[in-house]
Amino acid sequence: MRKKELKIVVTFHTTADAMAMEKICKEKGIPGRLIPVPRILSAGCGLAWAAPPEDKELIEKILAEREINRAGVDECMV
Repeated sequence: MRKKELKIVVTFHTTADAMAMEKICKEKGIPGRLIPVPRILSAGCGLAWAAPPEDKELIEKILAEREINRAGVDECMV
């Protein structure tokens, strides 16, 4: 089991949006990974992107530039 750490968690309405985020981040070398949505959050597709908290501004910029629809951007322990 992984040790829980503070992360930025981006939730999505659709799986397509979650997969688009993963693809863009991998292309640009942005750290993070797809995870199941943590129990304390809620999202339509059940997938979320988890990234280090110091990358929050970069993540927000990518979401806006690529017009990826998100349900929310939160900080939580995952």
